[in-house]
Amino acid sequence: MSTFLGIPRRRTTNPRLSRAVPGTGNIVEKTPFPTLAEHEMSNVQLRSNLSKATTTIRTKRAERVAEMPHWEDLRTQGHNVKTYVMEHLPELLVQFEEAVKQRGGHVHWAADAGEANAIVEKLAREHAPVLPSGRREVIKVKSMATQEIGLNEHLESRGIDALETDLAELIVQLGNDRPSHILVPAIHRNRNEIRDIFIRGMESADESLTSDPTDLTRAARVYLRKKFLSTKVAISGANFGIAETGTLSIIESEGNGRMCVTLPETLISVMGIEKILPRFSDLGTFMQLLPRSSTGERMNPYSSFWTGITEGDGPQNFHVVLLDNGRTRALADEHGKQALHCIRCSACMNVCPVYERTGGHAYGSVYPGPIGAILSPLLTGVEEGENGSLPYASSLCGACYDACPVKINIPEMLVRLRAQDSEKNSSPSQLNAALRVASWVLSDGRRMSAAESALPLAALVGRDGFKSLPGIAGAWTNTRTIPAPPRESFRSWWRKNRGDA
Repeated sequence: MSTFLGIPRRRTTNPRLSRAVPGTGNIVEKTPFPTLAEHEMSNVQLRSNLSKATTTIRTKRAERVAEMPHWEDLRTQGHNVKTYVMEHLPELLVQFEEAVKQRGGHVHWAADAGEANAIVEKLAREHAPVLPSGRREVIKVKSMATQEIGLNEHLESRGIDALETDLAELIVQLGNDRPSHILVPAIHRNRNEIRDIFIRGMESADESLTSDPTDLTRAARVYLRKKFLSTKVAISGANFGIAETGTLSIIESEGNGRMCVTLPETLISVMGIEKILPRFSDLGTFMQLLPRSSTGERMNPYSSFWTGITEGDGPQNFHVVLLDNGRTRALADEHGKQALHCIRCSACMNVCPVYERTGGHAYGSVYPGPIGAILSPLLTGVEEGENGSLPYASSLCGACYDACPVKINIPEMLVRLRAQDSEKNSSPSQLNAALRVASWVLSDGRRMSAAESALPLAALVGRDGFKSLPGIAGAWTNTRTIPAPPRESFRSWWRKNRGDA
Protein backbone atom coordinates (compact mmCIF):
# COMPACT_ATOMS: atom_id res chain seq x y z
CA MET A 1 0.00 0.00 0.00
CA SER A 2 2.92 2.36 0.48
CA THR A 3 6.05 3.57 -1.24
CA PHE A 4 9.45 3.48 0.42
CA LEU A 5 8.67 6.77 2.11
CA GLY A 6 5.26 5.72 3.28
CA ILE A 7 3.41 7.78 0.70
CA PRO A 8 0.28 5.74 -0.05
CA ARG A 9 0.29 4.40 -3.61
CA ARG A 10 -3.47 4.65 -3.75
CA ARG A 11 -3.27 8.43 -3.84
CA THR A 12 -1.58 8.70 -7.19
CA THR A 13 -0.37 6.71 -10.13
CA ASN A 14 2.65 8.95 -10.51
CA PRO A 15 5.67 6.62 -10.54
CA ARG A 16 7.94 9.40 -9.26
CA LEU A 17 6.61 8.86 -5.76
CA SER A 18 8.18 5.42 -5.60
CA ARG A 19 11.71 6.68 -6.02
CA ALA A 20 13.97 9.43 -4.76
CA VAL A 21 12.95 12.47 -6.81
CA PRO A 22 15.51 15.32 -6.87
CA GLY A 23 14.38 18.54 -5.25
CA THR A 24 13.31 21.54 -7.33
CA GLY A 25 12.58 25.20 -6.68
CA ASN A 26 14.66 27.83 -4.92
CA ILE A 27 17.38 25.42 -3.77
CA VAL A 28 19.69 25.71 -6.77
CA GLU A 29 22.86 27.80 -6.95
CA LYS A 30 22.79 29.18 -10.50
CA THR A 31 26.15 30.98 -10.34
CA PRO A 32 29.29 29.46 -8.76
CA PHE A 33 29.59 30.40 -5.10
CA PRO A 34 33.04 32.04 -5.47
CA THR A 35 31.68 34.42 -8.12
CA LEU A 36 28.70 35.47 -6.00
CA ALA A 37 30.80 35.66 -2.84
CA GLU A 38 33.29 38.01 -4.46
CA HIS A 39 30.43 40.30 -5.49
CA GLU A 40 28.73 40.25 -2.08
CA MET A 41 31.96 40.92 -0.20
CA SER A 42 32.26 44.27 -1.97
CA ASN A 43 29.06 45.42 -0.21
CA VAL A 44 30.41 47.32 2.81
CA GLN A 45 26.95 47.91 4.34
CA LEU A 46 26.12 44.23 4.07
CA ARG A 47 29.30 43.16 5.82
CA SER A 48 28.76 45.70 8.59
CA ASN A 49 25.15 44.55 9.15
CA LEU A 50 26.14 40.89 9.15
CA SER A 51 29.02 41.36 11.55
CA LYS A 52 26.90 43.28 14.05
CA ALA A 53 23.89 40.95 13.87
CA THR A 54 25.72 37.63 13.98
CA THR A 55 27.98 38.82 16.81
CA THR A 56 24.94 39.87 18.86
CA ILE A 57 23.07 36.60 18.30
CA ARG A 58 26.20 34.52 18.90
CA THR A 59 26.88 36.26 22.21
CA LYS A 60 23.29 35.84 23.42
CA ARG A 61 23.32 32.15 22.49
CA ALA A 62 26.57 31.56 24.36
CA GLU A 63 25.11 33.17 27.48
CA ARG A 64 21.96 31.04 27.38
CA VAL A 65 23.86 27.83 26.70
CA ALA A 66 26.25 28.55 29.59
CA GLU A 67 23.24 28.52 31.92
CA MET A 68 22.48 24.90 31.00
CA PRO A 69 24.73 22.42 32.86
CA HIS A 70 23.28 19.54 30.85
CA TRP A 71 23.42 21.22 27.42
CA GLU A 72 25.48 18.47 25.83
CA ASP A 73 23.04 15.88 27.12
CA LEU A 74 20.20 17.85 25.53
CA ARG A 75 22.10 17.96 22.22
CA THR A 76 22.61 14.21 22.36
CA GLN A 77 18.94 13.64 23.16
CA GLY A 78 17.85 15.83 20.25
CA HIS A 79 20.26 14.01 17.94
CA ASN A 80 18.95 10.63 19.05
CA VAL A 81 15.31 11.58 18.50
CA LYS A 82 16.04 12.84 14.98
CA THR A 83 18.07 9.71 14.23
CA TYR A 84 15.08 7.59 15.27
CA VAL A 85 12.83 9.68 13.02
CA MET A 86 15.06 9.09 9.99
CA GLU A 87 15.05 5.33 10.69
CA HIS A 88 11.25 5.15 11.01
CA LEU A 89 10.10 8.01 8.79
CA PRO A 90 7.63 6.09 6.58
CA GLU A 91 5.71 4.65 9.53
CA LEU A 92 5.71 7.95 11.41
CA LEU A 93 4.32 9.81 8.39
CA VAL A 94 1.47 7.34 7.99
CA GLN A 95 0.75 7.59 11.71
CA PHE A 96 0.74 11.38 11.44
CA GLU A 97 -1.64 11.29 8.47
CA GLU A 98 -4.13 9.09 10.30
CA ALA A 99 -4.02 11.30 13.39
CA VAL A 100 -4.69 14.46 11.34
CA LYS A 101 -7.61 12.79 9.51
CA GLN A 102 -9.14 11.58 12.77
CA ARG A 103 -9.28 15.18 13.94
CA GLY A 104 -10.96 16.54 10.81
CA GLY A 105 -7.91 17.62 8.82
CA HIS A 106 -6.82 16.69 5.31
CA VAL A 107 -3.38 15.47 4.24
CA HIS A 108 -1.82 15.92 0.79
CA TRP A 109 1.46 14.35 -0.41
CA ALA A 110 3.77 16.33 -2.70
CA ALA A 111 6.77 14.72 -4.37
CA ASP A 112 8.33 18.00 -5.49
CA ALA A 113 7.86 21.78 -5.63
CA GLY A 114 5.55 21.62 -8.64
CA GLU A 115 3.10 19.25 -6.96
CA ALA A 116 3.13 21.22 -3.70
CA ASN A 117 2.48 24.53 -5.48
CA ALA A 118 -0.38 23.01 -7.48
CA ILE A 119 -2.02 21.63 -4.32
CA VAL A 120 -1.85 24.97 -2.48
CA GLU A 121 -3.08 26.88 -5.53
CA LYS A 122 -6.12 24.59 -5.86
CA LEU A 123 -6.99 25.00 -2.17
CA ALA A 124 -6.55 28.79 -2.33
CA ARG A 125 -8.89 28.99 -5.32
CA GLU A 126 -11.49 26.95 -3.47
CA HIS A 127 -11.45 28.99 -0.26
CA ALA A 128 -10.12 32.50 -0.99
CA PRO A 129 -12.75 34.83 -2.50
CA VAL A 130 -12.10 36.97 -5.56
CA LEU A 131 -11.48 40.58 -4.52
CA PRO A 132 -12.69 43.68 -6.42
CA SER A 133 -9.26 43.81 -8.04
CA GLY A 134 -9.98 40.47 -9.67
CA ARG A 135 -7.29 38.72 -7.65
CA ARG A 136 -7.34 36.49 -4.59
CA GLU A 137 -5.38 37.06 -1.39
CA VAL A 138 -3.87 34.87 1.32
CA ILE A 139 -1.72 35.66 4.35
CA LYS A 140 1.41 33.73 5.26
CA VAL A 141 3.51 32.83 8.26
CA LYS A 142 7.27 32.77 7.67
CA SER A 143 8.05 29.36 6.19
CA MET A 144 11.29 27.99 4.77
CA ALA A 145 9.39 25.19 3.03
CA THR A 146 7.21 27.60 1.04
CA GLN A 147 10.26 29.70 0.15
CA GLU A 148 12.00 26.52 -0.97
CA ILE A 149 9.26 25.64 -3.46
CA GLY A 150 8.77 29.23 -4.66
CA LEU A 151 5.14 29.29 -3.54
CA ASN A 152 4.74 33.08 -3.48
CA GLU A 153 5.99 33.45 -7.03
CA HIS A 154 3.80 30.60 -8.24
CA LEU A 155 0.64 31.99 -6.62
CA GLU A 156 1.32 35.50 -7.90
CA SER A 157 1.53 34.21 -11.46
CA ARG A 158 -1.88 32.56 -10.94
CA GLY A 159 -3.67 35.67 -9.67
CA ILE A 160 -3.22 34.99 -5.95
CA ASP A 161 -1.28 37.44 -3.75
CA ALA A 162 0.47 35.91 -0.75
CA LEU A 163 1.18 38.54 1.92
CA GLU A 164 4.02 37.82 4.34
CA THR A 165 3.15 38.76 7.92
CA ASP A 166 6.52 38.21 9.60
CA LEU A 167 8.16 41.64 9.88
CA ALA A 168 11.48 40.67 8.31
CA GLU A 169 9.78 38.65 5.57
CA LEU A 170 7.49 41.60 4.88
CA ILE A 171 10.55 43.83 4.47
CA VAL A 172 12.03 41.38 1.99
CA GLN A 173 8.75 41.07 0.09
CA LEU A 174 8.04 44.81 -0.16
CA GLY A 175 11.64 45.40 -1.24
CA ASN A 176 11.39 42.80 -4.04
CA ASP A 177 14.35 41.19 -2.36
CA ARG A 178 15.46 37.72 -1.27
CA PRO A 179 15.98 36.43 2.29
CA SER A 180 19.60 36.23 3.37
CA HIS A 181 19.27 34.43 6.73
CA ILE A 182 17.00 31.71 8.09
CA LEU A 183 16.19 33.53 11.33
CA VAL A 184 16.62 37.17 10.24
CA PRO A 185 15.72 37.27 6.52
CA ALA A 186 16.33 41.03 6.27
CA ILE A 187 19.65 40.97 8.12
CA HIS A 188 21.28 42.70 5.13
CA ARG A 189 19.07 45.80 5.51
CA ASN A 190 19.54 48.73 7.89
CA ARG A 191 16.84 50.94 9.45
CA ASN A 192 17.01 53.68 6.83
CA GLU A 193 16.65 51.16 4.02
CA ILE A 194 13.64 49.60 5.76
CA ARG A 195 12.00 53.02 6.16
CA ASP A 196 12.37 53.71 2.45
CA ILE A 197 10.96 50.26 1.60
CA PHE A 198 7.89 50.85 3.79
CA ILE A 199 7.20 54.27 2.27
CA ARG A 200 7.36 52.82 -1.23
CA GLY A 201 5.39 49.65 -0.49
CA MET A 202 2.76 50.61 2.10
CA GLU A 203 -0.15 52.86 1.23
CA SER A 204 -0.51 53.66 4.94
CA ALA A 205 3.09 54.94 5.26
CA ASP A 206 4.33 58.39 4.21
CA GLU A 207 7.38 60.64 4.57
CA SER A 208 6.58 61.30 8.24
CA LEU A 209 7.68 57.74 9.04
CA THR A 210 11.01 57.67 10.91
CA SER A 211 13.66 54.97 11.01
CA ASP A 212 13.08 54.34 14.70
CA PRO A 213 12.35 50.61 15.23
CA THR A 214 9.23 51.41 17.26
CA ASP A 215 7.79 53.51 14.44
CA LEU A 216 8.69 50.91 11.82
CA THR A 217 7.01 48.17 13.84
CA ARG A 218 3.90 50.30 14.33
CA ALA A 219 3.70 50.98 10.61
CA ALA A 220 3.87 47.24 9.89
CA ARG A 221 1.12 46.53 12.44
CA VAL A 222 -1.21 49.12 10.92
CA TYR A 223 -0.55 47.67 7.47
CA LEU A 224 -1.15 44.06 8.53
CA ARG A 225 -4.05 44.41 10.98
CA LYS A 226 -6.77 44.66 8.34
CA LYS A 227 -5.33 41.67 6.54
CA PHE A 228 -5.44 39.51 9.67
CA LEU A 229 -9.10 40.37 10.25
CA SER A 230 -10.36 40.08 6.68
CA THR A 231 -8.34 37.39 4.88
CA LYS A 232 -10.05 34.01 4.64
CA VAL A 233 -7.04 31.79 3.93
CA ALA A 234 -3.68 31.50 5.69
CA ILE A 235 -0.60 29.48 4.75
CA SER A 236 1.96 28.35 7.29
CA GLY A 237 4.94 26.13 7.62
CA ALA A 238 5.62 23.99 10.67
CA ASN A 239 8.53 23.68 13.06
CA PHE A 240 7.35 20.28 14.24
CA GLY A 241 4.64 17.76 13.43
CA ILE A 242 3.75 15.15 16.07
CA ALA A 243 3.04 11.68 14.70
CA GLU A 244 1.35 10.56 17.93
CA THR A 245 -1.36 13.26 17.90
CA GLY A 246 -1.35 14.90 14.46
CA THR A 247 -0.37 18.19 16.12
CA LEU A 248 1.56 20.90 14.26
CA SER A 249 3.45 23.82 15.75
CA ILE A 250 5.09 27.07 14.81
CA ILE A 251 7.63 28.80 17.03
CA GLU A 252 7.94 32.58 16.54
CA SER A 253 8.69 35.89 18.21
CA GLU A 254 6.09 38.38 16.97
CA GLY A 255 2.63 36.87 17.32
CA ASN A 256 1.87 37.12 13.61
CA GLY A 257 1.96 33.34 13.38
CA ARG A 258 -0.65 32.99 16.09
CA MET A 259 -2.91 35.40 14.20
CA CYS A 260 -2.51 33.44 10.98
CA VAL A 261 -3.25 30.01 12.42
CA THR A 262 -6.28 31.11 14.46
CA LEU A 263 -8.19 33.89 12.63
CA PRO A 264 -8.71 32.71 9.00
CA GLU A 265 -11.38 30.20 8.00
CA THR A 266 -8.90 27.99 6.12
CA LEU A 267 -5.36 27.03 7.15
CA ILE A 268 -2.93 25.33 4.76
CA SER A 269 0.30 24.08 6.36
CA VAL A 270 3.24 23.05 4.16
CA MET A 271 5.62 20.83 6.12
CA GLY A 272 8.81 19.08 5.08
CA ILE A 273 8.51 15.38 5.85
CA GLU A 274 11.59 15.49 8.09
CA LYS A 275 9.84 17.78 10.62
CA ILE A 276 8.06 14.82 12.23
CA LEU A 277 8.60 13.98 15.91
CA PRO A 278 7.33 10.66 17.28
CA ARG A 279 5.70 11.81 20.52
CA PHE A 280 4.35 15.00 22.03
CA SER A 281 6.74 14.53 24.94
CA ASP A 282 9.69 14.89 22.52
CA LEU A 283 8.85 18.58 22.26
CA GLY A 284 10.34 19.14 25.71
CA THR A 285 13.83 18.58 24.35
CA PHE A 286 13.45 20.74 21.25
CA MET A 287 11.68 23.58 23.05
CA GLN A 288 14.86 23.98 25.07
CA LEU A 289 17.28 23.55 22.19
CA LEU A 290 15.58 25.73 19.57
CA PRO A 291 15.13 29.15 21.25
CA ARG A 292 18.60 29.12 22.82
CA SER A 293 20.25 28.12 19.54
CA SER A 294 18.14 30.43 17.38
CA THR A 295 17.46 33.74 19.13
CA GLY A 296 19.55 33.28 22.26
CA GLU A 297 16.42 33.24 24.44
CA ARG A 298 15.47 30.89 27.25
CA MET A 299 12.09 30.45 25.60
CA ASN A 300 10.43 31.91 22.55
CA PRO A 301 7.61 34.44 22.98
CA TYR A 302 4.97 32.56 20.95
CA SER A 303 4.52 28.80 20.62
CA SER A 304 1.37 27.83 18.75
CA PHE A 305 0.04 24.27 18.52
CA TRP A 306 -3.00 23.07 16.63
CA THR A 307 -4.53 19.65 16.18
CA GLY A 308 -7.10 19.23 13.43
CA ILE A 309 -10.35 21.16 13.65
CA THR A 310 -12.24 22.34 16.73
CA GLU A 311 -15.85 23.32 16.00
CA GLY A 312 -16.44 27.00 16.60
CA ASP A 313 -12.79 27.78 17.31
CA GLY A 314 -10.10 28.58 14.77
CA PRO A 315 -9.94 27.53 11.10
CA GLN A 316 -12.71 25.15 10.06
CA ASN A 317 -10.81 23.91 6.99
CA PHE A 318 -7.39 22.49 7.74
CA HIS A 319 -4.98 21.01 5.18
CA VAL A 320 -1.43 19.67 5.57
CA VAL A 321 0.86 19.35 2.54
CA LEU A 322 3.67 16.88 3.27
CA LEU A 323 6.62 17.94 1.14
CA ASP A 324 9.34 15.59 -0.09
CA ASN A 325 11.21 17.66 -2.71
CA GLY A 326 14.47 15.76 -2.50
CA ARG A 327 14.23 14.70 1.13
CA THR A 328 13.80 11.05 0.21
CA ARG A 329 16.91 11.47 -1.92
CA ALA A 330 18.85 12.80 1.07
CA LEU A 331 17.41 10.07 3.28
CA ALA A 332 18.83 7.43 0.95
CA ASP A 333 22.34 8.80 1.55
CA GLU A 334 23.70 6.86 4.51
CA HIS A 335 25.86 9.77 5.66
CA GLY A 336 23.94 12.70 4.20
CA LYS A 337 20.62 11.91 5.85
CA GLN A 338 21.80 13.56 9.05
CA ALA A 339 21.28 16.91 7.28
CA LEU A 340 17.54 16.19 7.66
CA HIS A 341 17.99 16.52 11.44
CA CYS A 342 18.13 20.30 10.93
CA ILE A 343 15.58 22.27 12.99
CA ARG A 344 16.27 25.55 11.12
CA CYS A 345 17.73 27.37 14.12
CA SER A 346 20.48 29.20 12.14
CA ALA A 347 23.12 28.62 14.84
CA CYS A 348 25.58 27.30 12.26
CA MET A 349 25.49 30.43 10.12
CA ASN A 350 25.85 32.75 13.11
CA VAL A 351 29.25 31.21 13.89
CA CYS A 352 30.43 30.69 10.31
CA PRO A 353 33.27 33.03 9.22
CA VAL A 354 32.41 32.47 5.55
CA TYR A 355 28.73 33.35 5.95
CA GLU A 356 29.57 36.40 8.06
CA ARG A 357 31.61 37.83 5.20
CA THR A 358 29.52 36.82 2.19
CA GLY A 359 25.92 36.85 3.44
CA GLY A 360 23.11 34.55 2.42
CA HIS A 361 22.61 35.67 -1.19
CA ALA A 362 25.95 34.15 -2.22
CA TYR A 363 24.52 30.66 -1.61
CA GLY A 364 21.80 31.00 -4.26
CA SER A 365 19.48 28.66 -2.36
CA VAL A 366 17.00 29.78 0.31
CA TYR A 367 19.15 27.75 2.70
CA PRO A 368 22.35 29.74 3.27
CA GLY A 369 25.35 29.15 5.46
CA PRO A 370 26.86 25.80 6.45
CA ILE A 371 23.56 23.91 6.53
CA GLY A 372 22.67 25.24 3.09
CA ALA A 373 26.07 24.19 1.77
CA ILE A 374 25.17 20.56 2.50
CA LEU A 375 21.36 20.53 2.37
CA SER A 376 20.89 22.01 -1.10
CA PRO A 377 23.33 19.60 -2.83
CA LEU A 378 21.80 16.66 -0.96
CA LEU A 379 18.27 17.60 -2.03
CA THR A 380 19.15 18.19 -5.68
CA GLY A 381 22.48 16.45 -6.34
CA VAL A 382 25.84 18.17 -6.78
CA GLU A 383 25.36 18.10 -10.54
CA GLU A 384 22.31 20.42 -10.42
CA GLY A 385 23.21 23.98 -11.47
CA GLU A 386 26.24 25.14 -9.53
CA ASN A 387 25.29 23.30 -6.33
CA GLY A 388 28.59 21.44 -6.55
CA SER A 389 30.32 24.70 -5.60
CA LEU A 390 28.44 25.04 -2.29
CA PRO A 391 30.41 22.44 -0.26
CA TYR A 392 33.52 24.56 -0.84
CA ALA A 393 31.91 27.54 0.93
CA SER A 394 33.63 26.63 4.18
CA SER A 395 36.97 26.78 5.93
CA LEU A 396 36.17 23.46 7.68
CA CYS A 397 36.86 25.15 11.01
CA GLY A 398 34.20 22.99 12.72
CA ALA A 399 32.40 25.84 14.49
CA CYS A 400 29.11 24.83 12.85
CA TYR A 401 29.25 21.32 14.32
CA ASP A 402 30.01 22.69 17.78
CA ALA A 403 27.02 25.05 17.57
CA CYS A 404 24.48 22.66 16.05
CA PRO A 405 21.87 21.73 18.68
CA VAL A 406 21.25 18.30 17.07
CA LYS A 407 24.91 17.49 16.34
CA ILE A 408 24.85 17.49 12.53
CA ASN A 409 28.44 16.81 11.47
CA ILE A 410 28.48 19.48 8.78
CA PRO A 411 32.29 19.47 8.21
CA GLU A 412 32.25 15.73 7.50
CA MET A 413 29.39 16.16 5.02
CA LEU A 414 31.16 19.04 3.30
CA VAL A 415 34.20 16.85 2.66
CA ARG A 416 32.04 13.99 1.33
CA LEU A 417 30.14 16.33 -0.99
CA ARG A 418 33.40 17.81 -2.27
CA ALA A 419 34.47 14.30 -3.19
CA GLN A 420 31.16 13.75 -5.01
CA ASP A 421 31.58 17.02 -6.86
CA SER A 422 35.11 16.12 -7.87
CA GLU A 423 33.90 12.76 -9.17
CA LYS A 424 30.86 14.02 -11.06
CA ASN A 425 31.65 17.56 -12.15
CA SER A 426 35.39 18.07 -12.33
CA SER A 427 37.30 17.85 -15.58
CA PRO A 428 41.11 17.69 -15.79
CA SER A 429 42.42 21.03 -14.58
CA GLN A 430 45.63 22.91 -13.98
CA LEU A 431 45.38 21.86 -10.34
CA ASN A 432 45.04 18.18 -11.21
CA ALA A 433 48.07 18.44 -13.49
CA ALA A 434 50.09 20.31 -10.88
CA LEU A 435 49.26 17.76 -8.20
CA ARG A 436 50.24 14.87 -10.48
CA VAL A 437 53.60 16.53 -11.19
CA ALA A 438 54.14 17.23 -7.50
CA SER A 439 53.34 13.61 -6.66
CA TRP A 440 55.86 12.40 -9.22
CA VAL A 441 58.60 14.71 -7.92
CA LEU A 442 58.01 14.05 -4.21
CA SER A 443 57.87 10.28 -4.62
CA ASP A 444 61.57 10.00 -5.51
CA GLY A 445 64.51 11.43 -3.57
CA ARG A 446 66.63 12.05 -6.64
CA ARG A 447 63.86 13.93 -8.42
CA MET A 448 63.25 15.92 -5.25
CA SER A 449 66.94 16.82 -5.05
CA ALA A 450 66.98 17.94 -8.66
CA ALA A 451 63.94 20.16 -8.08
CA GLU A 452 65.57 21.72 -5.03
CA SER A 453 68.59 22.67 -7.09
CA ALA A 454 66.40 25.25 -8.83
CA LEU A 455 65.68 27.10 -5.57
CA PRO A 456 68.51 29.64 -5.89
CA LEU A 457 67.24 30.67 -9.31
CA ALA A 458 63.65 30.96 -8.04
CA ALA A 459 64.88 33.01 -5.10
CA LEU A 460 66.73 35.33 -7.43
CA VAL A 461 63.72 35.84 -9.69
CA GLY A 462 61.36 36.46 -6.81
CA ARG A 463 63.65 38.02 -4.24
CA ASP A 464 60.90 40.44 -3.17
CA GLY A 465 58.19 37.77 -3.29
CA PHE A 466 55.89 36.82 -6.16
CA LYS A 467 53.16 39.39 -6.77
CA SER A 468 51.84 37.74 -9.93
CA LEU A 469 51.79 34.07 -10.90
CA PRO A 470 50.23 32.43 -13.96
CA GLY A 471 47.28 30.03 -14.11
CA ILE A 472 45.46 28.91 -10.99
CA ALA A 473 48.21 30.33 -8.78
CA GLY A 474 47.04 33.75 -9.91
CA ALA A 475 44.02 33.39 -7.61
CA TRP A 476 46.43 33.63 -4.69
CA THR A 477 48.52 36.51 -5.98
CA ASN A 478 45.41 38.54 -6.77
CA THR A 479 45.07 39.25 -3.06
CA ARG A 480 48.44 38.41 -1.49
CA THR A 481 52.17 38.28 -2.18
CA ILE A 482 53.78 34.85 -2.15
CA PRO A 483 57.03 34.96 -0.10
CA ALA A 484 60.28 34.41 -1.95
CA PRO A 485 61.60 30.83 -1.76
CA PRO A 486 64.73 30.18 0.34
CA ARG A 487 68.05 30.73 -1.38
CA GLU A 488 69.23 27.33 -0.28
CA SER A 489 67.47 23.98 0.16
CA PHE A 490 67.53 22.08 3.45
CA ARG A 491 69.48 19.26 1.84
CA SER A 492 72.16 21.68 0.66
CA TRP A 493 72.36 23.35 4.05
CA TRP A 494 72.68 19.97 5.76
CA ARG A 495 75.51 18.85 3.50
CA LYS A 496 77.45 22.06 4.21
CA ASN A 497 76.87 22.31 7.93
CA ARG A 498 76.06 18.84 9.27
CA GLY A 499 77.37 16.55 6.63
CA ASP A 500 79.81 14.91 8.99
CA ALA A 501 77.30 14.47 11.79
